[in-house]
Amino acid sequence: MKKSTATTDPQNNAGRDVAIIGGGIGGLTAALAFARQGAKVTVFEQATALTEIGAGLQITPNAARALNKLGLRDALAASGKEAAAVIPMDAYSGKQIARFDLTRQNPSYRFFHRAALIDLLARACEAQSVTLVLDAKIASVSPDGSFQCGSKTFRPDLTIGADGVRSIVRDALNRPRAPFFTGQVAWRAMINAPDAPPAARIWMAKGRHVVTYPLPNGRLNIVAVQERSQWADEGWHHPDDPGNLRAAFADSCWELKGILAEVTEVNLWGLFRHPVAENWHLGSTALLGDAAHPTLPFLAQGANLAIEDAYVLARCCQENSSLQGGLRDYQNARRARVVRAIAAANRNATNYHLSGMKRVIAHTGLRGMGKLAPDAFLNRLSWLYDHDVTA
Repeated sequence: MKKSTATTDPQNNAGRDVAIIGGGIGGLTAALAFARQGAKVTVFEQATALTEIGAGLQITPNAARALNKLGLRDALAASGKEAAAVIPMDAYSGKQIARFDLTRQNPSYRFFHRAALIDLLARACEAQSVTLVLDAKIASVSPDGSFQCGSKTFRPDLTIGADGVRSIVRDALNRPRAPFFTGQVAWRAMINAPDAPPAARIWMAKGRHVVTYPLPNGRLNIVAVQERSQWADEGWHHPDDPGNLRAAFADSCWELKGILAEVTEVNLWGLFRHPVAENWHLGSTALLGDAAHPTLPFLAQGANLAIEDAYVLARCCQENSSLQGGLRDYQNARRARVVRAIAAANRNATNYHLSGMKRVIAHTGLRGMGKLAPDAFLNRLSWLYDHDVTA
């Protein structure tokens, strides 16, 4: 990457030399946002190819607004599957507890295969002349934005750490703090299920739950969570025996057991809670997504918050007369919102796993809400889904 020819950092993103460490969803969204504003963007990805594991994700309206504004409306409609509802289920009886309609969400709430979303973001970046460097091993990062990749030192105007929960950039800006095990593990798998309903179903049991939702091409995404003291390594790439997943839900209803019986490959990972980074920026270096604020997967907002971050970061750096002011505005605009979202995800980790009288009361409340005030469920999430970072 060549250093910007400007003698001082540009006062907006036009001509700004931007390096992004991490080629995931947040990093590629940031690359696209900055490039559309005239920045010269290079993405450094440690993998040898822009690939994603076989897994799904949910893009909720709040993130869809940002992606639409970045010119991806048609690509999202073509690559994702529109969601009809969120359906809480009793994992033991197999009965639907309530049904909360998603069809009136605007933009649409959609289910994606991660690889498909990565691909459409990468193609959009390529169309904006973003440079992609693969097999990029970052040895060190400095707060002034310089970093070592292989034998070369790069000194862009702005370096963005979008390098996930094990972020080397976060550690350069903050005192390293170890995460702690939540006492929960998660399995992730996909199966063929062309007739699956177009809804996110949450199968709730004592100390456990499973989320299932369909993906394009007749696939069904499965995420199962169990409370247990035996911890597992963090990260999505640890294979496990599908029999362990089935054993964890052996007392569930026939439909859920039938779904899990189709699983032939599954990955297991431990769920760890990381603190929100104190410093999201220092010098000419910034963080976004999981590098700044990892979240547990109980609100389907990890990728969505990263997309929001990317859009707001580019906008703040474009609108402020100085880079430092833009980075300050970015953290001020984002921190309270992501802290609230993380807290909501943490609460769901408890609410999905209730037992005894608490479970009875909670499920009775959901049934009543579904029958008498079906809009109340989504109204409680209006702060999340109705948020518009493009406004």
